[in-house]
Amino acid sequence: MAQPQPYYAIEGNDNGLSVVFVHGMGVDHRSLMMLDEAFDGNDSIRRIYLDLPGFGRTPALPENACGLPEMADWLQTVIDGLVGKATPFAMVGNSMGGALVREVLAREPRRVVGMALIAPVVDPQHAGRHVAEHVVANPNPKLTYSLPQEQVFDFITMGVNQSFDAWRRYQRFILPGVALCDRAACERLDQRYWLDDDPEKTLGTYAGPVLIVTGKQDQIVGYEDQQALLPHYPNATFVTLDNAGHNAHIDQPEAVITLVREWVAHMAFAPLRRRSAEAYMYTSDQCQLTQYTLHGISFFDIVISMFAVSSKTSAPERTGL
Repeated sequence: MAQPQPYYAIEGNDNGLSVVFVHGMGVDHRSLMMLDEAFDGNDSIRRIYLDLPGFGRTPALPENACGLPEMADWLQTVIDGLVGKATPFAMVGNSMGGALVREVLAREPRRVVGMALIAPVVDPQHAGRHVAEHVVANPNPKLTYSLPQEQVFDFITMGVNQSFDAWRRYQRFILPGVALCDRAACERLDQRYWLDDDPEKTLGTYAGPVLIVTGKQDQIVGYEDQQALLPHYPNATFVTLDNAGHNAHIDQPEAVITLVREWVAHMAFAPLRRRSAEAYMYTSDQCQLTQYTLHGISFFDIVISMFAVSSKTSAPERTGL
């Protein structure tokens, strides 16, 4: 059966380690390209931003094979074609893309040198999720009442930061993919929106560097279910960002970009690092970093700087790296 040819954008060094970016439902590769700032000055990384089938400029999967398992099969085949079947690579997955990259990792853990998850889907079935309350930290009625509702619906219902800067990011990185989404393909995918097996049950444990970023106000996938993944990733860094919803990288871009940059740095030293388990929550209203220790789990002791991201400031401050 013929598979759709992928559309993708490549940034960086063609001879560097490949990092494959996998977006979520209803958008395209551009939704994650704002994270490319994390690689500024890093010539050792090749970034591949994919359009999944039915999204952006990649044609949809065949109608009789268009669920998440087939999407994962397609993704694995495309990665093999772009980086080489025996070549190591890393992955960044957002929302639905988080479920897909975990599935690829479970299939080929020895090839994957690192994985970053941003607001990842853990339970594809909405009824089983533990989600957060959606609270808008930066309401902006002057903006939201002046724009066409078909443009701002998701921005309003998922976004926590409704500043003009957040809207401009949404316009640039989210809306273009929304416009290109194959709605019929999305509906078919929604009818088979589950994986055949739990990736972590197949995987067991993975010792590479893992980053998991969640939003405290994410009413789509929440942040509690993602914590349950940690026993499978002994070298993981888990962060919950306050004043961030499902589009955490739109709501709090500086924090997410910095965390991705540090995750990339850890990949270079992964064989040398094995520390105690720590998870972090950024509390922007108090401008401080609260640390939680998860007993019995061992993962990277990373140095994360403090972000002062309040409802009154658009750019965070960094201290003490």
